[in-house]
Amino acid sequence: MGGALFDGRSLGPLGRIVCHCLLIETDAHGLVLVDTGYGLRDVAHPHHGTDPRITLPWRMMLNIRLHERDTAIRQIKALGYRAEDVRHIVATHLDFDHAGGLEDFPNATVHVMQREYDDATGPRAGVVARNRWRPRQLDDVQRWQRYGARGERWFGFDAVRDLEGLPPEILMVPLPGHTWGHAGVAVQQDGGRWLLHAGDAYFYRGEMRQARRRCTPGLRAYQRLMEVDATARLDNQQRLRALSIDHRDAVTVTCTHDPVELERLQAGMPL
Repeated sequence: MGGALFDGRSLGPLGRIVCHCLLIETDAHGLVLVDTGYGLRDVAHPHHGTDPRITLPWRMMLNIRLHERDTAIRQIKALGYRAEDVRHIVATHLDFDHAGGLEDFPNATVHVMQREYDDATGPRAGVVARNRWRPRQLDDVQRWQRYGARGERWFGFDAVRDLEGLPPEILMVPLPGHTWGHAGVAVQQDGGRWLLHAGDAYFYRGEMRQARRRCTPGLRAYQRLMEVDATARLDNQQRLRALSIDHRDAVTVTCTHDPVELERLQAGMPL
């Protein structure tokens, strides 16, 4: 609820926020997914059992619409691929709206920051932690590859390079604040240009590519609700904003939830 107070453009009472993934086709390493969004089990049984995959209060608060056609596995199959063609999944973090489809790709190795894995699979203290990380989305995942922040540099950011089994053109960029183990995923495309999928380091297009941050009140409030550390989140967001301005000829920065960014990228338009 809130329309333009959330997405900045809707005319009616409801706003529309997306939760998109990135599919990467590599030469020798199969398909690579960045995040998975919701999965088939989320669609079929979102609230089943005493410890559901998605909690009902959070679904009602966000008005989550679950459709099988929107899942990563269904869209990948529509492109002519199979689940086993996805050999790697790189997770920006393990919130329920990013990790629900992990189990739809049982042969894939899931790459994640060690701190994110520890927080998502360990004791969860507090309302937000209990709702954001859902053990039933993770308990059938067999192949984890976990990383610490190694500190190599990428446009002034720490970066985790040489991800196990992945080409050097894909790396993780730690961006704590939304969660302590949150990371962006940078992909060097043909021609040398980088695409940085920044996950939930920001939520609204007005927070990037201009000197002064601009965000709708609804998304500003939601980011505060979900943050583990305000200073870290805002500092990293400021650094991303500077990156999107100072290196816009070399790096495209996008986030998970902004529908306008998604539409422009799908159309091959600059942000």
